[in-house]
Amino acid sequence: MSTPTQAPAPATPSDGEEPTRGRPKVGLKTTVVYALAALVTLFAWVLDTPADARTTFQFGTGGDLFRIPNIPLPALATLVVLLVVMLGATVFSWVRWRARRPVPVWLHVVVGAAFVFSFLTFVGAGRSTVIPMVSLLAGALALSVPLVFGAMSGVICERSGIINIAIEGQLLFGAFAGAVVASAAGSPYLGLVAAPVGGAMVGAALAWFSVSFRVNQIIVGVVLNTLIIGLTGFLFSTVLSDNKALWNSRMPLPEIRIPLLADIPVIGPVLFNQTILVYLMYVLVVGLQFMLFRSRWGLRTRAVGEHPKAADTVGIKVNVRRVWNTILGGAIAGLGGAFFTVGSGLAFGREMSAGQGYIALAAMILGKWNPWGAVMAALLFGFSKNLGNVLSTIGSGVPSELLLMLPYVITILAVAGFVGRVRPPAAEGVPYTKS
Repeated sequence: MSTPTQAPAPATPSDGEEPTRGRPKVGLKTTVVYALAALVTLFAWVLDTPADARTTFQFGTGGDLFRIPNIPLPALATLVVLLVVMLGATVFSWVRWRARRPVPVWLHVVVGAAFVFSFLTFVGAGRSTVIPMVSLLAGALALSVPLVFGAMSGVICERSGIINIAIEGQLLFGAFAGAVVASAAGSPYLGLVAAPVGGAMVGAALAWFSVSFRVNQIIVGVVLNTLIIGLTGFLFSTVLSDNKALWNSRMPLPEIRIPLLADIPVIGPVLFNQTILVYLMYVLVVGLQFMLFRSRWGLRTRAVGEHPKAADTVGIKVNVRRVWNTILGGAIAGLGGAFFTVGSGLAFGREMSAGQGYIALAAMILGKWNPWGAVMAALLFGFSKNLGNVLSTIGSGVPSELLLMLPYVITILAVAGFVGRVRPPAAEGVPYTKS
C-alpha cells in the first residue's frame, strides 16, 4: 500500500526579502497629493503673505449659548504651522507606503482641513472683513442636501445592479412635483410628500426599461433626463406661467430649531436649526448605512448587485428586488429635489437642478458606493461651491469664476479615477435573465 506523499512546505522568502502575500496594494498617490498640497501652500500662499498681515475668523453668532469673539490670527505664522502639518502628513504617508500599510482616513481629514484653512487664511490676510465660518459651513450643508439625497439614491440602485444616470431627472421632477402640489394645496409639507412620488415615477420608468426590456441602462438614464427636462420646461412655460399664484407660488418649509443643541457654538446653528428635510437627511444616511451592511435587506441587495446568479439560487428574486430598489432610489432622489423648491422657499424654475444629479453620481463614486463616503464627498462638493459664494461676498481677490469651477473639477477628477482604485458592484449594469 502506497503511503501518501507529504505536501511540499511553502516557500519562505530569502534573507532580506519580505513576504507580500496578504498585504494590501498601497500606492504613492496619497503621498504625492499631500506633497502637492504642501507645495501649493508654500509657493502660492506663504511666500505671498506679508509678515504683519492678520486674518480674522468669526466663529460665533448672536444666538449662541456663550459668545465666541472674533479671532484674529497672524496670517504668515498660521500658514507656516499649517504647512508643517501638511509636510508631516506627507512624511508619515511615505513611511506608511514603505511599510505597505494604508494611510488612515483621519489623516485625509486633517490634511484637507489644513489645506482649506490655509487658503482661507491667505484670502483674508490683511483685509478688514472677517471670514464667517458659521455661514460658510451652514451654506455648505444646505448646498449638499440634494447631493446627499442623490448620492444615496445612486448607492441603493447601483448596489442592486442598476446604473442610475437618471438622478438628475429624479431631482428635477421631485422639485417640480413638490412645488406644484405645495402651491396648489397651500402646504409645503404636502409638497414634501409629493416630491418622492415624482422621483419614484422616474425610477419606475428606469426600472421598467432596464429590467423588463433589458435596455442599456446608461442610455435609458440619459433619455429620461432629457425627457424630464423637456417635460418640466414645457409645463413651466405654459401651465405654471399662466397661473403662478395657483401652481407655482413660494411655499417654504419652516425652520425647526432644536432647543439647547441649536445654541452650541459653531455646530449648533449649522446642524440643529434646519428644516425637516435636513433632519430627514440625517436619518436617511444613518439608516441606510445600517440597513445596507447590517440587515437582511442590505445583504440581499448587495448580493443581487454582486452575483445575481448566486442570489437566485438561494431564492432571492433578483429582478423584483432590482425594480423595487430602483423605485426606492428614485423616491429618495425626488425627496432631495424638494430642496430646490419647498426646501429653499423658491418657486420652480426651468432646469433648476442645474446638473446636481451628475455631481451626486460623482459623489457616490468618490465615496466608493458607501453611504458614509458618499456623504463626505457630497459635503466636499457643497463646501467648494459655497466657498465661492462666501469669498465673492467678502470681496476676496480670488476670481469667483475659478471657485465656481471647483465642484466640477473635483467631479472630473473623481470619475477619472484620481480618487484611487474604486470597484463598482460586479453585476452593475448587467441585465439578469433567469436561466
